[in-house]
Amino acid sequence: MSQYTTGELAKACGVTVRTVQYYDARGILTPSTLSEGGRRLYSEDDLKTMKIICFLREIGLSIDTIGKLLAEDHPGSVISLLLEQQEKDLREEIGTLEEQLEKVKELKKGVADNESFTVESIGDIAYTMASKKKLRTVRLTMLLSAIPLSVLEVGGILLWIFKGLWWVFLIYLIAAIPWSIVISRYYYKKVAYICPECHTVFKPGFKEMFFARHTPKTRRLTCTQCGHHGYCVEVYDETAKQNDTP
Repeated sequence: MSQYTTGELAKACGVTVRTVQYYDARGILTPSTLSEGGRRLYSEDDLKTMKIICFLREIGLSIDTIGKLLAEDHPGSVISLLLEQQEKDLREEIGTLEEQLEKVKELKKGVADNESFTVESIGDIAYTMASKKKLRTVRLTMLLSAIPLSVLEVGGILLWIFKGLWWVFLIYLIAAIPWSIVISRYYYKKVAYICPECHTVFKPGFKEMFFARHTPKTRRLTCTQCGHHGYCVEVYDETAKQNDTP
């Protein structure tokens, strides 16, 4: 039966001699025999065990976990649980890395879009990213609340044209006015704006916000802090009550 020195075992498994020595010191893989000169010699079984250890390390299991697993008389059920936990941990890690990647992309985009980029601009981008999900929820809530009204509007128009039932459309008009007021107030309570000049998060007046020129992500407003008038970035208002509904 073949025997391997520490260096030969390390070469066969693609690791360093120091790694083999470390596993030996931890008691995870001890040599089967010692030569007359005291050199550590590993058997074919040791080589197989070493390859198993390397594989388990590649999938992220810790040294302590591998040591406990190798010490088990019946490792089948244990490895199954360990792999389930490792899969969960890896998915969480992937999710974290994906979030970090998204933040890097957003920051790069912010730098590219901002000709007068400053250190304070990073804070604006960070605030915008942090509020993006909440702001999306606000807009989705508004959209869903509008669906029944839209159905009533279309239905009312069709019934008026084809059946002469004008009163259905009248119901829509009566319902649309209070809905518009409520949903506008709801939206106003949920949003705030970042001034590109002083980087303050501020709340404009309702009328100013309602009638201001705007894009999907900005509105042309006057900052309540520094008086700058221009397009300000829309963000979620962290002071808004979480239980507000339209």
